[in-house]
Amino acid sequence: MRFTWLLTLLLFIPLFCFSGTLRGRLTDENGQGLPFASIYIKETASGTATNENGYYQLQLDSGTYTLEFKYVGYKAKKEIVKINGHPVELNVQLFPEVLNLQEVVVKASDEDPAFPIMRNAIRLRKYHQTEALAWSARVYMKSVARMDKVPSKVLGVRVVDVDTGIVYLSESVSQLHMKRPNKVNEKLISSRVSGQKKGFTFNQASEMNVSFYENLLKIEGLSERGFVSPLANNALFFYKYQYLGAFEENGRMINKIKVIPRRRNDPVFEGIIYIVDGTWRLHSTDLKLTKRAGIEFVDYIRVRQVYAPVLEHVWMPVSQKFTFEAAGLGFKGRGYVTGVYSNYKVQAAYKKPPVIEEIEPEPAETIVATTQKAKPAPKPRFKVIEPEKADPEENPIHPEKLFSKEILVVDRDANKRDSLYWDKIRPTPLTKEESKDYVKKDKLEAVKESKVYQDSLDRIRNKPTFGNLFLSGYTYNNSFEDNYLRFDPIISPTNASILQYNTVEGLVADVKVTYGRRYDDRRRFIVEPTVRYGFSNEKFNAKLRTAYVYNTTTNSIVQLEGGRYVDQININSPISSFVNSAYTLIAEKNYMKLYQRDFIRLAHRGELTNGLQLTANLEYAHRMPMQNTTLYNFKDRNPEGLSNFTSNVPVNAELTDASFRPHEVLMASFSVSIKPGQEYITRPDRKINLGSNYPTFSLAYRTGIKAFGGDIKYSTAAIGINDELKMGLLGSSTYSASAGVFWNKESMTLMDYRHFKGNRTIFAGEYNGFQLLDYYKYSTNNNYLEAHYEHHFNGFLFNKLPLFRKLKLQEVVSLNYLNTQQSRNYLEVGIGIEHILKVMRVDFVTSFQEGEKARAGILIGLGF
Repeated sequence: MRFTWLLTLLLFIPLFCFSGTLRGRLTDENGQGLPFASIYIKETASGTATNENGYYQLQLDSGTYTLEFKYVGYKAKKEIVKINGHPVELNVQLFPEVLNLQEVVVKASDEDPAFPIMRNAIRLRKYHQTEALAWSARVYMKSVARMDKVPSKVLGVRVVDVDTGIVYLSESVSQLHMKRPNKVNEKLISSRVSGQKKGFTFNQASEMNVSFYENLLKIEGLSERGFVSPLANNALFFYKYQYLGAFEENGRMINKIKVIPRRRNDPVFEGIIYIVDGTWRLHSTDLKLTKRAGIEFVDYIRVRQVYAPVLEHVWMPVSQKFTFEAAGLGFKGRGYVTGVYSNYKVQAAYKKPPVIEEIEPEPAETIVATTQKAKPAPKPRFKVIEPEKADPEENPIHPEKLFSKEILVVDRDANKRDSLYWDKIRPTPLTKEESKDYVKKDKLEAVKESKVYQDSLDRIRNKPTFGNLFLSGYTYNNSFEDNYLRFDPIISPTNASILQYNTVEGLVADVKVTYGRRYDDRRRFIVEPTVRYGFSNEKFNAKLRTAYVYNTTTNSIVQLEGGRYVDQININSPISSFVNSAYTLIAEKNYMKLYQRDFIRLAHRGELTNGLQLTANLEYAHRMPMQNTTLYNFKDRNPEGLSNFTSNVPVNAELTDASFRPHEVLMASFSVSIKPGQEYITRPDRKINLGSNYPTFSLAYRTGIKAFGGDIKYSTAAIGINDELKMGLLGSSTYSASAGVFWNKESMTLMDYRHFKGNRTIFAGEYNGFQLLDYYKYSTNNNYLEAHYEHHFNGFLFNKLPLFRKLKLQEVVSLNYLNTQQSRNYLEVGIGIEHILKVMRVDFVTSFQEGEKARAGILIGLGF
């Protein structure tokens, strides 16, 4: 009986739970499809959008729905539709806005009517920005990139496996939760990437949540500076506005405003925004950033948004679209990212909207003398009547435990949804081209994963070229087995080189081969043998390093290394082999100081918990001194002649003689760093750490242990702090500082001292180090304090100068400070220009010691 009842219920459930498909096309006055138009469903507070050809589709339960069709520049239209389980087709035609230029009356002012409208919108900016205390929505995203032109070669390197047409297509569905002021929780439920059935999209709905109610919009990857919103508090300094008219929509008057940059090269938008009269909120936007605004990598990016009321006085975006075009190095392409929001749940921050009240202006001064010029009537004054705040504890839509530092988690099964699932859940239908791309690339995926196909590509990729032999290094790939062999370049200014020269070994052949193996879960295994031979001292050295990344979530790696090798006495390796070779042969300056060691080292690095990193090392070594064996250089080719070369023993202010005898050392060290409040993304194959509002703190400890034959005994510890500070249009700053102490200094050599990143060449050292400091003079085994500060103005000053602005040069200043027993107060002050030819940086640096000028120099480096 129960079975019969259950069977009957299952058979008849579909009759009571109708759902149907609503589909159709949205067209303009000429019957052409309107791409990415917005469709808002009042009863469900949901939205969708048309595709590139104007088609749309919706899955709706049975019932009656009110649909509003919107497209920027066109008059919205409402349609009522009934769904009863059967497919319904509804085609809608929109017509251009009929603008009424008489809607705004300007009082006591000759300025454009757009200005008072925008002033009101700016006055209420922060209320509209915060009117939703918390909200959640389902967000569908689609990303498409097309390549219209592909060169055969780039900088002499053959372009392989890149064709015209769609080169990237992905879709995703996320459940997004947000709460003021800055809490985010996003779960990516489903993901689809064309041609990558096992891949996960990088779509992130929370990153697409761009709001023009922010004073400054930062779009990652487009510019180092932010972009000033047309509604920013200081927007009138950056923008002019032009009133284009108004039209009526659902009983509201919508003002159409043209946004015009005051200066050509400010970081600003241009285009159209629509403001709701009376409430002065955003109705929709159609704004563009161009090269003049300072964007990089793309020619322009266009931002289109549509807002709708999800509560009586709370409006939220129902669709957003970012369109871009780019060209360079012979490539030309375009693409877009679109987002559709549905199933809104909103907790309002205020019980009612704010109101702007006009205050009677003070009476104008009576003019007595008829010869005086009459003063204009004073402009009206306004005040904002703040609304009563809603109780944040009343009707919460989120449990507090929902929010944590994990801002995005990708469901492990997100990429396992079938095509039926996507056909049902996708709010925007695919175009024919996109549908064909999925079919084509899904079929090609099996071919591309085959050994025959990957071997054919490898035969092309693995051909040696001048570029990889001398600049980047040569890599031999076996794509099917997912492993590789890498060799260093023969001579390279930016990488470790096979051929080197120094006064200790003479001409050096240093050959390192890296074998790497990657696994499907992103684990990696590396074996790296290195052999080194000095033709002058006739010594052969060899070492072997093995490394295993065994946990990609915590990025944990264990390493074992050992052998006989030559290293710099300064553990920071402050001078590269290429720069030292050039200075030794051309300038007769042998800055690199070397020693030899037989060693074995075990190291481990990983994240213990979110934001807490631990690194530990244990090493046993036999350390041996080395001496100069050649004086050869291009300046004086006679090996027996006089030379300006210095001894391989460094000069140190704390040591009368820095030389040492062969000895053994057993050394242990560990360091911990913590980034409080670090946010992160969890993907099935890894964890991606993001930033936080706090700096990174570190603690390091190192000790020489007099046991198991070790001759060295000491202990040292240091604390540090570093961070990056974003300062909006003023640019960004980076700073770091560390302080350390030594104790139990029973026996030490110069290798055990605290060394600093110095530089004595025209080539800039690391920009978080010193630029004029000697490599060894102030190395110490006493208390020390080190600090570095650098500020990148990102064009804030140079944008005011036409030539600098045209060349896209940017300014930077730096400060470096050191205090040791011997250096006392050592300070470097630098001012520089970066982005020269997009990649170069030049600094003028002056150093001071105890307030007295010490050195000055011009340094050349890389400054992207």
